[in-house]
Amino acid sequence: MRITAKAKQHPHDDAPDTAAAFARLCDLPDGPERQALRDEIVRSWLPMAERIARRYRGRGEAVEDLSQVAALGLVKAVDRYDPARGYAFESYAIPTITGEIKRHFRDHMWVLHVPRRVQDLRNRVRSAVKDIAQDTPGHGPTVAEIAERTHLSEDDVRVGLEAMDSFTALSLDAEVAGSNDGYALGDALGEADTGYDLIVDREAVKPCLRSLPERERTILYLRYFRGMTQSRIASQLGISQMHVSRLLSGCCARLREEALSDVA
Repeated sequence: MRITAKAKQHPHDDAPDTAAAFARLCDLPDGPERQALRDEIVRSWLPMAERIARRYRGRGEAVEDLSQVAALGLVKAVDRYDPARGYAFESYAIPTITGEIKRHFRDHMWVLHVPRRVQDLRNRVRSAVKDIAQDTPGHGPTVAEIAERTHLSEDDVRVGLEAMDSFTALSLDAEVAGSNDGYALGDALGEADTGYDLIVDREAVKPCLRSLPERERTILYLRYFRGMTQSRIASQLGISQMHVSRLLSGCCARLREEALSDVA
């Protein structure tokens, strides 16, 4: 069955005449013939789907990807359309395709996870900002003006304005506004400070250190705070290096055991 463009004037120039094809599709059982006719209907409406996809270019997604999403929406519309309801296919297909594209942006294009209600607020606020900017060029709309235009509360408008920053993100290599020395956002991020863990460990072993005999405390001090070798410690204390090694091992094991037992 050959599908041709409508000869009469139509609001969509790329809308083909598929009424007879849909009627026949409904009568066909599942099988190769029905699949072939379905595919032909989809192909005939693809130009309209691609036109709808191009409306959303420049919003951070490639037109080719948007066209694929629109084509998916078109397939869904073809499969769900019932000509017996009496309305034209395009009146059903257009909102179906548009909804699929918007769903794609909602689910895949937000850098931060934003609840659906907040996404809706963001869209209404964004549209109002554009309208007000057109009505009053050079004037930035206030929260009150946006609230009046959208019939939202001012708190909801502020939520929508904040959500507008969640759709895209700056690179950590981006230079901070106002800095002239190449200071990037990443330079402002903090990092884990292992010094705090060291302080906690030292405080934990203080009581254990006080309970050690004076000679053991001296050996630990000379080894770990003065950085002396076991041989130098042995020479200074008049004992063998082997004895120093045994005392160090015993002290460290005792401190570790007592510190861990306090934690438990």
